[in-house]
Amino acid sequence: MRMSLQITLTAAAALSLAACGTTGPAANKLLTLDGNPPLVIAHRGASGYLPEQTLESYARAIELGADVIEMDLVSTKDGVLIARHDPNLGISTDVAKHPRFASRKKTIQVDGETQTGWFSNDFTLAEIKTLGGISTDPERPQEFNGKFKVVTFQEIIDFAKAKSKETGRTIAIYPETKNPTYFRDLGMPMEDKVIAAINAAGWNSKTAPIYVQSFEPGSLKYMKSKGLNTRLIQLIDGDGIDMKTGAMTYAVPVDRPYEWTKAGDKRNFDVMVTPAGLAEIKTYADGIGPWKRYIVSVKGTVGADGKVVDVNKDGKINDADATSTAPTTLIADAHKAGLFVHPFTFRNESRRLASDYNKDGKNEYAVYYKLGVDGVFTDFTDTALAARAEYLKSIGR
Repeated sequence: MRMSLQITLTAAAALSLAACGTTGPAANKLLTLDGNPPLVIAHRGASGYLPEQTLESYARAIELGADVIEMDLVSTKDGVLIARHDPNLGISTDVAKHPRFASRKKTIQVDGETQTGWFSNDFTLAEIKTLGGISTDPERPQEFNGKFKVVTFQEIIDFAKAKSKETGRTIAIYPETKNPTYFRDLGMPMEDKVIAAINAAGWNSKTAPIYVQSFEPGSLKYMKSKGLNTRLIQLIDGDGIDMKTGAMTYAVPVDRPYEWTKAGDKRNFDVMVTPAGLAEIKTYADGIGPWKRYIVSVKGTVGADGKVVDVNKDGKINDADATSTAPTTLIADAHKAGLFVHPFTFRNESRRLASDYNKDGKNEYAVYYKLGVDGVFTDFTDTALAARAEYLKSIGR
């Protein structure tokens, strides 16, 4: 996919020049849809520091100052919604170390992808409560692996309410219906349970401290049709970046919503970021959560041999060997359609930062804040908040 470009400078250079030229009465104007500072959304909690989607991770994110805590919902065998990024428990728990569950390991298809592991729908909540969460990134702390338990959606709702009361500030939550077609095909649809929990919490309104997200439009449309009145967010994914061109690439299972694949619809997620796609999303949602590369991509250096150059000579080709490209018009286009924009996911590891950010995640946030994002999904709440404070100070807010 070729992205439309607003300017021909790199994103970092564009930010620098814009900051130098900002004068006059509009100097402190924010480009967010509502004119308020962008939200800092703790992606799976403080997942840069502690095993993701545990109460301890959420507590740490709140201590650091997160505005919102984010979680993915999957179902147990007995129909309880729990916070895990994947149905495959082998990815984010220590289930492999529990001999009693060895026989449940299997190979199946999840959204068209072949996976081997242990799956939440084969375990009761009581069994899952015997497992501990683990870090999913080897560069992150491993000493907490297995120490913190898997939590339910209801436990998170109760926790957010308690923390809001304790801190005196509203802590919003941001649940995702994860792999909804997978669970629906198993006869375990989750949407009605999500709605019931939100109703019970007294949060079924646009002003309630909750955002509901999904990669599958059908999941959002169903919940809306059943009376869910919270803010709804259409997530927009992609597989990777062609480092030679900066263009988005697509591959199973993140090429398109799986419900589209099942229906024979061959379009990819990129149709959602066109003006027509955004207009369609506005009919059922309030915002979009795009992979951040739809806003600012990266591009490597191509050598004389036609291969991407390993600039830092670490034996790997990744974002650290690339520079950021010019921003697309997606934020402005979405705002024009009346949609807020919450891109994902911002992380601190140097392998995930373009070289022009100088190994400092704050420099990446600064670019997106300047462009007018309404919020950011981050694994490192403290870095996102520090960057936001610096940005707001720079424009006199």
